[in-house]
Amino acid sequence: TLDMADNGNNPDTVTLTIDGREVTVPKGTSLLEAAKQVGEEIPHYCYHPGLSAPAQCRLCLVEVEGAPKPLPSCVTQAQQDQVVRTQSEVALGARTGVLEFYLVNHPLDCPICDQAGECDLQNYVHREGRPHGRGREPKRVFGRDDFGGDVLYYGDRCVMCTRCVRFMNEVEDDARLCVVERGDRSVIDTFFEQGLEGTRWAGNIVDICPVGALVSKDFLFKARAWDLDHTPSVCTSCSQGCNIMLHTRDNAVQRLKPRENLEVNAFWMCDQGRSNYEWMNRSDRIEAPLVRRGERLEASDWRQALDGLAEALRAQDGPVTVIASPGACNEDLGMRAGLLATLGGGKGVFRLPMAPDEDVLKGFPGLARRRELAPNAAGARAVGFERVGDDGASGGLADLPATAGTLIVLGDQLTDQEADFGSSVGLFVYLGTHGSPAAEGADFVLPTTTVAEQEGTFTNLDGRVQRFWPALQPPGMARPAWLVLGALNAVLTDGDVPTDAAGAFAQVAQSVAAFSGLDYDTIGTRGALMAEPAQLAGD
Repeated sequence: TLDMADNGNNPDTVTLTIDGREVTVPKGTSLLEAAKQVGEEIPHYCYHPGLSAPAQCRLCLVEVEGAPKPLPSCVTQAQQDQVVRTQSEVALGARTGVLEFYLVNHPLDCPICDQAGECDLQNYVHREGRPHGRGREPKRVFGRDDFGGDVLYYGDRCVMCTRCVRFMNEVEDDARLCVVERGDRSVIDTFFEQGLEGTRWAGNIVDICPVGALVSKDFLFKARAWDLDHTPSVCTSCSQGCNIMLHTRDNAVQRLKPRENLEVNAFWMCDQGRSNYEWMNRSDRIEAPLVRRGERLEASDWRQALDGLAEALRAQDGPVTVIASPGACNEDLGMRAGLLATLGGGKGVFRLPMAPDEDVLKGFPGLARRRELAPNAAGARAVGFERVGDDGASGGLADLPATAGTLIVLGDQLTDQEADFGSSVGLFVYLGTHGSPAAEGADFVLPTTTVAEQEGTFTNLDGRVQRFWPALQPPGMARPAWLVLGALNAVLTDGDVPTDAAGAFAQVAQSVAAFSGLDYDTIGTRGALMAEPAQLAGD
């Protein structure tokens, strides 16, 4: 055994050579992962970093000096002074042969397959496959099977990598899938009549399928992969804060996919979060500032609306109350602090819908469908908002000023309130994306953007501040709430308006201790913990 401590090397790492380039990796690292460190992606099917490695697809073969035959790189651990060749004639010949076997029965479904454009089989064959096929026999035919839930299975396309089976067994811990039959008759199937209905995580098997064998019913034939724009974002369905990608086309969200972050959601997301996107595409949006003139709300431009609102605020006496949505970002919620300081103080409250219980992903217990069904309740608490109402996010607004004062609603659509809500207060201001009977009673209705249309940050239940980016163009004159509130405060104080989301966050961080030391560069794409996570205690 080589004593690496004696020669000055780190005993927890090994140094080897891959394709002529020296690389040092932790002990236990597979050759497949080590090759990534030198920029070499070895073709593979059955291997996935979040699952066990059965080494059954035999596609990730590489040449290792001294080994009698090519070795599967997914289970071969890197060794000290090892010499590995991923692009040698032996390695390429082995992989080309394996790919030819896969194509013997694989149908030519590329023109109609949802996976076309992001299919590993297409990519690998284009890169390392034979230029022409030699098959003459009819291909096997299994047809299509409805697995239940949102999942369809095309058996003809399946390469039997068993990622889906291992996910259900190892990660969801709900063994509903298995391999039946043997040899070239093997197919994935459910147990008897038990499908994937009722599961909360089965959508992940569509994500990890390397070909078009498992597809989403919701996305079926909706768009081609190369037509989609990908934008990093954060799931808004609960306080877990799963990192996701918004896949958009024609200024509409087409689907949501998990984005890797081992500190938050690894490679996974729940089915409820995955399907919760159509609200971003609603067309019944507030598109222009509305100002009450007598019994009517009339459209205005931003200058007139903000000047009129500033004048109305200066004329108001009494308490100021802000009702915010925990779906609003830190920048939106934080800008309210500066506005309240200008107005002489006030209180902020939010209502929070709650699920009956949590649904923990057993194979990755740090991920769950959380009880808090909003992405930024922790951020709301951090900037000084207090929770009111019941677990259904209804009620809790009976203590509003009865005859005087100012009421500002930020993001809460007030769908459970009567049409005369806020009629007794001195000034009622509503900032939101969609209208409601209660919102129509406001004196000023100001259009804001959704999370898909702006840049900002959410704080998840662990106190991790995470960024999201704009994927859609906002409708009409809608603007981010932080910009509206910042501009309003600037009109009241003759101050400066934050010019971008990073500047708005920096302004909030100056007044909120929990965000001190954080900026957009520090947060990056993986998030950063708040300075004072103790403030995240539940209600």
